[in-house]
Amino acid sequence: MSQPFLLIERDGPVVIATLNRPEERNAISETAYSEEIADFCAKMTRDRSVRAVVLTGAGKSFCAGGNIKHMSEKTGMFAGTPYELRNSYRTGIQLIPAALYELEVPVVAAVNGAAIGAGLDLACMCDVRIASEKAVFAESFVKLGIVPGDGGAWLLPRIIGMARASLLTLTGDTIDAAKALEYGLVAEVVAPDQVMPRALEVAHSIAVNPGHATRMAKRLLREGQDMKLAPLLELSAAYQALAHHTHDHSEAVAAFVEKRPAAFTDK
Repeated sequence: MSQPFLLIERDGPVVIATLNRPEERNAISETAYSEEIADFCAKMTRDRSVRAVVLTGAGKSFCAGGNIKHMSEKTGMFAGTPYELRNSYRTGIQLIPAALYELEVPVVAAVNGAAIGAGLDLACMCDVRIASEKAVFAESFVKLGIVPGDGGAWLLPRIIGMARASLLTLTGDTIDAAKALEYGLVAEVVAPDQVMPRALEVAHSIAVNPGHATRMAKRLLREGQDMKLAPLLELSAAYQALAHHTHDHSEAVAAFVEKRPAAFTDK
């Protein structure tokens, strides 16, 4: 039996998920990889004790996107007729953006190296991105005569704006970590040996808060990308009503008044 694509570790309320194909630069080359990521997201949403996730890549790359060798050979997820390919995308790699979008737990990407093509889009599916000084980024699909097939055309403009997203998408050019920070693509750039420590620090600073609050706040941020203000206010009111009646809200208020650390129980 082959090794799982995702290596899963637990650090208290934080789960670390590592793309574990360093010899392939963590390319998403099999439909099974996409299914594994989707299953992982569903499990994280169900587990109320998980308050944050860190996503990273093993070895020197974060994720190199699709497997170009398989593209050349038209094998695996790139095999078949146009109709079959369309279905392969819809039931394969497109599972990932759908799953990460619906994942309630906040996700911090520790971009330890190259994030290319679908790898860049994968980073964009996360909520916070911390990058190594050696990381590089490219929306490189056009360089191979294809288009972003995994939601990049929706994700990237929402993070860096349409003008810069158009520049990266239509040129396919690679940018370094400093340019990614200037564009707002990443939140921070740190030394290579500090990527995981900093990503974990951010994840734990999220996880110290009540899980119900961070999950619903993330959902509001997601829905707010496409909603008008009025329906978002309605959704916010409904979520706030739920939040006010949680045990952890009462504990947070009591701890604040009593000037002591809060003890949250995910209830």
